[in-house]
Amino acid sequence: MPIVVRLDVMLAKRKVRSNALAAAVGITEANLSLLKSGKVKGIRFETLAAICDYLQCQPGDLLEYEPDAGGEQNDLKRTG
Repeated sequence: MPIVVRLDVMLAKRKVRSNALAAAVGITEANLSLLKSGKVKGIRFETLAAICDYLQCQPGDLLEYEPDAGGEQNDLKRTG
């Protein structure tokens, strides 16, 4: 997956514990752990906004695009 979650880095920078963020945002610690590890297929914008608000950061501080080394093909079919 070319999207890498850098939530753990921002938590360390802000000196915030995962359980405090989970409680403030209204998600379970288990779901936050899955998000930190990148084992999720998506995140609601509402949740992302709440995380950014609490950590005083931008979505780009939490998510990073790293293309696969093998040159992942674009799966979107273009019509024209």
